[in-house]
Amino acid sequence: MSDDHTHVQEFFTARAADWDRRFPDDGPAYAAAVGDLGLREGDRVLDAGCGTGRALTPLRAAVGPSGVVIGVDLTPAMLEAAVRAGRDRDGQLVSADVAALPLRSASLDAVFAAGLIAHLPRPAENLGELARVVRPGGTLALFHPIGRAALAARQGRQITPEDLRAEPSLRPLLAASGWRMTSYVDEDDRFLALAVREP
Repeated sequence: MSDDHTHVQEFFTARAADWDRRFPDDGPAYAAAVGDLGLREGDRVLDAGCGTGRALTPLRAAVGPSGVVIGVDLTPAMLEAAVRAGRDRDGQLVSADVAALPLRSASLDAVFAAGLIAHLPRPAENLGELARVVRPGGTLALFHPIGRAALAARQGRQITPEDLRAEPSLRPLLAASGWRMTSYVDEDDRFLALAVREP
């Protein structure tokens, strides 16, 4: 697993300083996805793999001043970029691995995870850790600002039925991890899978 961490950290460390400039138009997509998470005033939400913190501002707006927003990321350079962008004002930033969250069980109402699933070394186990920290009935959003086909085209590859984010793969993976998928959208300008924490 340390090799996986090293690879992920190297990948994102090299891109952290320019990340927001490379994707300047993603803000509305993040805000719309946060809106679909159904957060309420006072909720406690985790941005898992928060990167430069692009979801923190809409998450804070959704839960209000009485809510709790936590952004967790494995790569210090991404968290530093979030601070430079002033997003630490919208949520507490924590350097941690989503595979071993420093949070109490059932302490959150929701998890937002943008672009995270492709970087999980043990997806079923790691999604299970996200389930651990969410109360029964709480929600999960797996998001990407573009769909699987558009992302594959950008990266010069083909999507395959074995892709972890394909609905036939993702639905049973979530079910095995304590989640029940409630919605699945995979369009050119959005990928969003919503799930509820099973009792």
